[in-house]
Amino acid sequence: MANTPESRAVAEAQAEFTRAGTADAPELAIRGEVDVSTSAGLRDELYRLIDGGATRVVIDCSEMDFIDSSGLGVLVGALKRMREKDGEVVLRALNPSARKVFEITGLTKLFTIE
Repeated sequence: MANTPESRAVAEAQAEFTRAGTADAPELAIRGEVDVSTSAGLRDELYRLIDGGATRVVIDCSEMDFIDSSGLGVLVGALKRMREKDGEVVLRALNPSARKVFEITGLTKLFTIE
């Protein structure tokens, strides 16, 4: 039998970020996976909200399927940036697997989680 490489379909990780709410208290909904290929987009959205004058950003995670260390780093960076402005970042509706990641990394002590 010849040793030939198998072809396999690799699904690209995708994420969608949707803004709602007001300028000073916006909500950003995450849908899909937050990983190395999508975390820059999340960072851009969050920094745009923070630099636009938001004092409280709520991140709706109810449709977030996955988050890796690059995504966690973006959230921590946004939290630091927001705290410099005496603001707050709130994570809403973490699914059980995402909540476990936040618990294991100790981030539940830093973020407000609803």
